[in-house]
Amino acid sequence: MKKYVVEKYLNEEEIVLRIKELAAQINRDYKGKDLILVCILKGAVSFMAELMKYLDVENLNIDFFQASSYGSSTESSGIVKVTKDLDISIENKEVLIVEDILDTGNTLNYIKSLFIGRQPKSVKIVVLLDKKERRTVPFVADYVGFDIPDEFVVGFGIDYAEKHRELPYIGIVKFIE
Repeated sequence: MKKYVVEKYLNEEEIVLRIKELAAQINRDYKGKDLILVCILKGAVSFMAELMKYLDVENLNIDFFQASSYGSSTESSGIVKVTKDLDISIENKEVLIVEDILDTGNTLNYIKSLFIGRQPKSVKIVVLLDKKERRTVPFVADYVGFDIPDEFVVGFGIDYAEKHRELPYIGIVKFIE
């Protein structure tokens, strides 16, 4: 593995404040509705756990889905592999996909299409981080925490080769030549 350092980019206080703002918006949009949060494993666990603290919807349910196009690399392979499917039916339900980062758009585009085929009432997406300049398919999240530059980031659940998920902040990985 290449040598690198992690430089702090977004601190914990900034992240939590923005998550509270997202939760307020989601609370307004889903007032009086039942909602299923679908956490995209593994990276979105910290984000979803924090987001749930501030949600106040009629009936909240959660499930987990795992798909990857990265493996242990820093670059997307472009091929989406589902490794854990949902345990509950989303048919005729309001679904909010919770994802750590929107990058090329390939994985979320695939997941959203897959879920729409299961006939929910709606499928929307909330992402903590959005790298718009990396998009290879036209895709827009419904709720975005932060727009970020095209940098490789870790922390707050996001990893590099399964490391740094525990960081309470978002850091940029700087590789050392």
